[in-house]
Amino acid sequence: MTETQTKQILAHLKTGRSITPIDALNKYGCFRLGARIYDLKQSGHNIYREMVETDSGKRVASYTLVKP
Repeated sequence: MTETQTKQILAHLKTGRSITPIDALNKYGCFRLGARIYDLKQSGHNIYREMVETDSGKRVASYTLVKP
């Protein structure tokens, strides 16, 4: 049995790395990163969102887990 996308994303964030929607799609097949982040926040995880600019000039959300 494979881990759920939410668990995979949480494990990714726990390593200290941030994640963007394109990262989530490429690494975990997750089309709705915002929904998974919402689920994690509802579970009590403190996640920070920062808007970043991609190489093509588009702005996307980048999420990072805030350590206590």
